[in-house]
Amino acid sequence: MKYLIVGLGNIGAEYAETRHNIGFMAVDQWAKEESATWSFERLAYRCEIKFKGRSFILIKPTTYMNLSGKAVNYWLQAEKIEAANMLVIVDDLALPFGTIRMKTKGSDAGHNGLADIAKNLGSTTYNRIRFGIGDDYQRGRQVDYVLSKFGKDEMLAIPERVDKVIEAIKSFGTIGPERTMNFFNGK
Repeated sequence: MKYLIVGLGNIGAEYAETRHNIGFMAVDQWAKEESATWSFERLAYRCEIKFKGRSFILIKPTTYMNLSGKAVNYWLQAEKIEAANMLVIVDDLALPFGTIRMKTKGSDAGHNGLADIAKNLGSTTYNRIRFGIGDDYQRGRQVDYVLSKFGKDEMLAIPERVDKVIEAIKSFGTIGPERTMNFFNGK
C-alpha cells in the first residue's frame, strides 16, 4: 500500500517555525526520526518512509500555501495514489493550540491551502489532520498571526504534539481513517 502525506506550509527561512508551517514541521520531524532524506523534485520536496510494509510518500509543496493543490494533484498522479490514501496536515485557527483533529471530508473553513487542494481535486472529500494553532489575534490580523512564529511556551509543547500527529499518520496508514479518528479525535 502507498500513501501520500502532505505537510502544508510555505517555503523559505522567513516562514520556518510559523503557525502556518505546522504541516512542514510534522513531516520534517517524521523524516528526521526515520533518517529519510528530502529531495527537491517537481513542485515539492519529497521523501519516502517505509512503515509496516507500507510506503509513505511525504511531500512539502514548494508552490506556497495558497497554491498547494497543484503539487498535491501532481504527486497523486505521479505516484498513482488514490485521494482516499492521501492525508494533509494543516494548521487550524478554530482549534485551541495543540489540538489534533482528523477529518475525511469537509469545507476548507477559509483555509486557502485546503481551498486550492479541493479546487484541484474537484472534491472536498480527502483526509486531513487539523492542528490547532489557536485564535489569539486581533480582528483583521489573522494573516499576521498565522505567519508569525509560535510563542516560547508553544515551541516547548510542539515536539510532543507533533509526535501525536506522527502516531496518527502511522495509524491512518495501518488501521484506516475511521478507526484513527475514533482513537485520536478528542484526546
